[in-house]
Amino acid sequence: MSSRRQGWGSVLLDRFNRPAQVVVTGFGTVILIGTALLTLPVASASGESAGVVAALFTSTSAVCVTGLLVVDTATHWSVFGELVIAGLIQVGGLGIMTLATLFTVLVVGRVGLRARMALQTETKSLTVPDVRRVVRNVVLFSLACEAVIAVFLTARFVIGYGEPFGRALYLGGFHAVSSFNNAGFALWPDNLMRFVDDAWICLPVALGVIVGGLGFPVVFELARSWRHPRRWSVLTRVTVGASVVLISLATLIFLMTEWRNPRTMGRLDDSGKLLASFFAAVMPRSGGFNTVDIGEMNPSSWLVTEILMFIGGGSASTAGGIKVTTFGLLAFIVWAELRGETKVNVGHRRLAEATQRQAVTLTLMAVALVALGTYLLMVLTPYPLDRVLFEVISAFSTNGLSTGITVDVATPGHVLLVLLMFVGRIGPLTLGSALALKERTRRYELPEERVIIG
Repeated sequence: MSSRRQGWGSVLLDRFNRPAQVVVTGFGTVILIGTALLTLPVASASGESAGVVAALFTSTSAVCVTGLLVVDTATHWSVFGELVIAGLIQVGGLGIMTLATLFTVLVVGRVGLRARMALQTETKSLTVPDVRRVVRNVVLFSLACEAVIAVFLTARFVIGYGEPFGRALYLGGFHAVSSFNNAGFALWPDNLMRFVDDAWICLPVALGVIVGGLGFPVVFELARSWRHPRRWSVLTRVTVGASVVLISLATLIFLMTEWRNPRTMGRLDDSGKLLASFFAAVMPRSGGFNTVDIGEMNPSSWLVTEILMFIGGGSASTAGGIKVTTFGLLAFIVWAELRGETKVNVGHRRLAEATQRQAVTLTLMAVALVALGTYLLMVLTPYPLDRVLFEVISAFSTNGLSTGITVDVATPGHVLLVLLMFVGRIGPLTLGSALALKERTRRYELPEERVIIG
């Protein structure tokens, strides 16, 4: 039995030494399968083929759990098409969490013995032979969370809106899958705007987005030791701390900027405004749902939303962006530099220099990609910078929030957004694991020279 486990681990190591090939091939294949299914006449409500571009865009958006749309999900697709979209969301979400967790396991297995023992003691990380247990736990945890969300939503649709049980179960199940996987697909033309002040709908969806955006390693560490924060790993401390701070600050900012806006929250009572602001603060983590019209929000709210979308959610989660962990570590790096410290400390742990370089590299490459995408989309479309930048960041961060221009963008623009969604989904995951696996030590050092900065 032991030899079989070791053999399986060796196969895993051989496969995942080339993470870019694994991720690109896997996600690309699923997207193409989804495109083929969505081009079938039976997938469209009209009984006619949706066309390759619309099918490709929707399939990519679903697999990459983004939520950007070129056709309305509720009216354009048949029940078969909606089920295909839900299946693509589920496969994409589980694939993201599983691959990210497997890469974490692989990175732990490739560091030195002493460092590996210390890391596993701190994070309770799994080793390569435990991969089957990792996959099983990811799947079971995801399905359990989706089931709980579906129960609450189904009950609300039956009791509060008089939906037949079968229809309510279908709506509850679809939106449970979409929320936990941070996909943002909804079965109403206005997304969730009709439920803007309904806490029984908004809170389960928001909590599903939060839990799905924390990441498998963080959630299970919290389950083991939520009463003992001092025992939390750096990953859990940074993810939870940064998430709480960002959601709290964003809620307050949206309350202030949209309080009197009659086109968004101005018409709601105080409790409705608080709920709408909290929901708007959670969704840029990568949720993609909206209960107010994003296109009618103030430009200052757009800016805050863009920042939150770019940051995204937790590592090894269904959320996108550069990840809140990266953002949190960058904050510690800046703080240490401002204080003149030569080492970066997070809690009772010292942050490895390689990790610092990886965080900076990932962030700068993300900024470059967003800048390039914004430039190209401005060339291809007549829309102003603020709206184009919003759509590009939404696509790259696999968020799905939109100011409303994605539907009207021409085919070249749709293809560009497809590429941004795909690269934004696999890029941080692939780059992060590749950088961690590519460490090497020089056998010599060059003379040091200080360069003027600033």
